[in-house]
Amino acid sequence: MKTVLITGANKGIGLETARQLAQQGYHVFIGSRDQASGQQAAEQLRAEGLAAVEAVQLDVRSDDSVQAARAAIGQKTVVLDALVNNAAITGGLPQTALGTSVAAFQDVFDTNLFGVARVTQAFIDLLRHSPEPRIVNVGSSGASLTLHSDPSWKYYNHKGAVYPASKAALHMYTIVLAYELRDTAFQVNAVDPGFTATDLNNHRGTGTVEDAAARIAKYVLTGPEGPTGKFISEEHNPITGEIPW
Repeated sequence: MKTVLITGANKGIGLETARQLAQQGYHVFIGSRDQASGQQAAEQLRAEGLAAVEAVQLDVRSDDSVQAARAAIGQKTVVLDALVNNAAITGGLPQTALGTSVAAFQDVFDTNLFGVARVTQAFIDLLRHSPEPRIVNVGSSGASLTLHSDPSWKYYNHKGAVYPASKAALHMYTIVLAYELRDTAFQVNAVDPGFTATDLNNHRGTGTVEDAAARIAKYVLTGPEGPTGKFISEEHNPITGEIPW
């Protein structure tokens, strides 16, 4: 049975991704900052008949928490087939370049970028044991520098200094990580789930968590022919999926 760790998987897109991958036969580790919330999510999925799920306390902002999660999962398996770096925060609104405090930047980056690096580095050894390892970093089309520089883009005026910057940095991390792993079986991609109605945006999104999770799960489930080092947003490019960084 293949294994996957999903961070921030106790609700929203993360939980639905856990559900869909469990339905595909994966053993799913539900990473959750709050252990009780993670347990509740796991119990919900088990009640749906998805037995191969378990909660792991995982605060991506904490070195100690990440290392404890690595030790706990390492006791369960020597192979991790996929990692979905889903945990993220927005930092609240408004987010102006001149008015947002540096502390706000640091808080968001600690989750959205540094947290991804912490988790990826901690679990890379288990991922290397998989014959077809997959890393999906949940990105955002709203962090595309190319699109945000185009006045004709429909979201051109929806600017934010903090969250999009953190995701743009995550995209660069994805590029470098894919490059470093280019001569291996790894596939590393940034995947935009789309503008989805979740707690992250106070349910202002127009898409469903089911569609968003399917976009993420697709790049966990890809075979050897799948892409790596790409920025995928099927909401914006339903034909090939790829959009500019």
